[in-house]
Amino acid sequence: MEITPKLVKELREMTNAGMMDCKKALQQSGGDMGEAVKFLREKGLSSAAKRSHRAANEGKVFYYLHSNEKLGVLLELNCETDFVARTQDFIELGRNLAMQVAAANPMVVLREQIPADILAGEKEIYRNQALQSGKPEKVLDKIIEGKLEKFYHESVLLEQPFIKDDKITVEDLIKETIGKLGENIIVKRFVRFQLGEEIS
Repeated sequence: MEITPKLVKELREMTNAGMMDCKKALQQSGGDMGEAVKFLREKGLSSAAKRSHRAANEGKVFYYLHSNEKLGVLLELNCETDFVARTQDFIELGRNLAMQVAAANPMVVLREQIPADILAGEKEIYRNQALQSGKPEKVLDKIIEGKLEKFYHESVLLEQPFIKDDKITVEDLIKETIGKLGENIIVKRFVRFQLGEEIS
């Protein structure tokens, strides 16, 4: 199949990828638009992995304030350059992440940041639940592991399903933006305020 400029333009509009990348993706996929999109996404994710070690000292602080003004979020999102921090893709990502924190109420950015005492407490609860339901001792560790994974998906920002598209995680969303913008992007920290909430 001939890769026409019209086809390349169409793919570019769908993905925001560069013209040459779009042309290459269409050539690789034999003109199949769905496969070309998949190729570009995979390319973006692999380039994101390569960039993950680079320092990200620029960025912005984003906020989200719920319409009733009883819930608010501040989130620091970092990238490598001030230029990227001003792009629409970066700004949209920051706003989406602040909204994610408001809606899904994660505890931490990464699973390694969950305090050891909270983790130990969760394991104890899962062990007791499994024992009370009469599960044999030899499968307890597997059950606890499975429940811990579920706990991570609920409590860790990067592992949560993205609220606007639950087929991808927040981490996938960030990696897609890294692939598009060509810079490392990291969520540094966030804080979520809810009126009447106890301060720990």
